[in-house]
Amino acid sequence: MKKGANIKHSEWDLTIKPKSKWYDFKISEIIRYKDLLMLFVKRDFVALYKQTILGPLWFILQPAVTTITFSVIFGNLAKISTDGLPSILFYLSGITLWNYFSDTLNKTSDTFTTNAHIFGKVYFPRMIVPLSVVLSNMIKLGIQFLLFLIIWIYYCINAPESIHPNRTLVLLPYLILLMGILGLSMGIIISSLTTKYRDMKFLVSFGVQLLMYASPIVFPLSIVPESYKLLILANPITSIIETFKYAFLGVGVFNPYHLLYSSCFALILFFTGLIIFHKVEKSFMDTV
Repeated sequence: MKKGANIKHSEWDLTIKPKSKWYDFKISEIIRYKDLLMLFVKRDFVALYKQTILGPLWFILQPAVTTITFSVIFGNLAKISTDGLPSILFYLSGITLWNYFSDTLNKTSDTFTTNAHIFGKVYFPRMIVPLSVVLSNMIKLGIQFLLFLIIWIYYCINAPESIHPNRTLVLLPYLILLMGILGLSMGIIISSLTTKYRDMKFLVSFGVQLLMYASPIVFPLSIVPESYKLLILANPITSIIETFKYAFLGVGVFNPYHLLYSSCFALILFFTGLIIFHKVEKSFMDTV
């Protein structure tokens, strides 16, 4: 018997190859690393407010202060219409979903630069990091949505004539999903571009602010002149915010075709972002 004749060939659990196909998004690997994903979610949530005095209370203070500021400046001083709704409820309804989108975009837009020290030491699907941001921000969204529900219930009891919730409420999970996909998609595209073009990160916060004022957050779509309405509707966030307001408050514009446009836009942007992210992750360590 020859030496080593009974030794079986080793079977590798994971094979890392220098090249892969553009459409190979490694979904199975992400599922396999779900424990690591949950670990990153916990890290994102705990580390952010670990050494703060108020902790998670900042989740409530941020939308509350922003809502009051908008009510004073845009409601009382600028006299911008709120479609007959109490200004507090009108602005908070827009801010709740908007914060989820903007936080997701901002935090995923520096995925490569912020986590380069981890990516350079150990292998795991890089998409785990931005996905953890999407999930951890859902916790923050849940807390802020609870604040909105408390204010909403208060006005439902004390001013029922101005609020008309309807069955469109069933679309809430879908609206949250769309916001998450849009924030994630834009974030990973920007993150991929910043590995070579560092100027992009300076434009993110400025661009997010501009996008907010191009969305029906501080104004209702009903007051937009017809000549500009198409431009505002081209913003995929517009129909999501308007549907949310229509579902809970009974005001705003709910158009299934507008929501379909936002859905198609989000899907196209998502797959575009995945392709770019997948391409950049192979060589980003050479440029970061």
